[in-house]
Amino acid sequence: MGRRNATPRRAGARARARTLAPLLAAALLGGCADDPPTPPAAGAGETVDGSGRPITLTVGVYGTFGLKEAGLYDAYMRLHPDVAVRQTSLARADVYYPQLLTHLTAGAGLADVQAVEVGNIAEVVDTQAGRLVDLARAPGVRASAFLPWKWAQARTEDGRVLGLGTDIGPLAVCYRKDHFAAAGLPTDREEVGRLWAGDWEKYLETGRRFAARAPEGVAFTDSASGVMGAVISGARLRYYDAEGRLVVAANPAVRAAWDLGARFAADGLTARLQQFTPDWDQGFAQGRFASIACPAWMLGYIQDKGGPDGKGKWEIAAAPRPGNWGGSFLVVPAAGKHVEEAAELAAWLTAPEQQAVLFERRGSFPSAEAAFGLPQVRGARHPYFGDAPVGRIYSAAARGVPVAPVGPKDGLVNTILSDTGMLQVDQTGRSPDTAWRAAMKAIDNALDR
Repeated sequence: MGRRNATPRRAGARARARTLAPLLAAALLGGCADDPPTPPAAGAGETVDGSGRPITLTVGVYGTFGLKEAGLYDAYMRLHPDVAVRQTSLARADVYYPQLLTHLTAGAGLADVQAVEVGNIAEVVDTQAGRLVDLARAPGVRASAFLPWKWAQARTEDGRVLGLGTDIGPLAVCYRKDHFAAAGLPTDREEVGRLWAGDWEKYLETGRRFAARAPEGVAFTDSASGVMGAVISGARLRYYDAEGRLVVAANPAVRAAWDLGARFAADGLTARLQQFTPDWDQGFAQGRFASIACPAWMLGYIQDKGGPDGKGKWEIAAAPRPGNWGGSFLVVPAAGKHVEEAAELAAWLTAPEQQAVLFERRGSFPSAEAAFGLPQVRGARHPYFGDAPVGRIYSAAARGVPVAPVGPKDGLVNTILSDTGMLQVDQTGRSPDTAWRAAMKAIDNALDR
């Protein structure tokens, strides 16, 4: 995905994972916004929208996005007494996105500000550029505040920026200290990180060491697809090239990630689970695997599924190489009634200070590099994961993600590679070469090639 794309299924799962963020938020620093003051009454003759304020801005999101829950709308209204902010939400990202495209095409039925999942941003930029506002020109927006690869994901060829990043999913590796100790491996996060530093092949070597003395019934990692996706997430070229051509079949980086995932399966190092399924959830609770590629937003998910018994057993180490899985953007439709005010709201919500608050209260890791030095991020630790310095770990990971081309169907390609292709290798023992050919054919069919 610089990121592993959230697929329609995984995007929905990630949206559900957002509902677990209060668990992470409490562990990080907690807190909640003060109640906003009562909105002032509109003056005589003013047009109001049921709020008592002259202007009402709507924000359309999917899942439990976190902006409202973190108190950011309330804070904005305190600063702007003439503006009311209201949110509309659909529970499922895979329902939300097709509706967003339909409404953009029609120029109607849109919120003033709309959220877009990272797996969809390339298609939005490619197909909806004329229907969206250039947010690079919004008051207070600075390109230098954002991570370069995040800024680039919503930029058009002529330099317009159609989306401002809210959060990202930089990768670490979460691991079970008790399982590592039982297998004779180190448990200190710095020592563990050195086991595989710089190369996912070393992660495989560590898995083989683990398997030689593994506790009964415990695999080294959850899935071959998880390994493959983590490796691809840090590649400089993934599914599409800079000209927008699909290169998945010819890209040696994708094939190398595929082959590495297949080796994990062949060596029996995975629990053969499909991510974001009930069996996978139970795998956390039952301690069926010892490590997993772990974006920042997954910490709350692990805490929820691992339960109280997992506290202090899980730890976090740097991933072999930086990568990113997940994240979102805010866009402003040009058809809105309050375009300038909506752009100002989007700019404020994604400013470093607000992103730091969102991380503190909801666990969404900032896409604004300028937020990394703020106290809420820089000093963040997580008691469930051995008091790990999550702010430091994930900031370092985020800075290392390369700028890489993104394509309009990255999410679909990733779904097929993972769930049509590698899952068969992992769970049924299908030949990696046979599964690769089947996945490439399925991608061609899905894209009408």
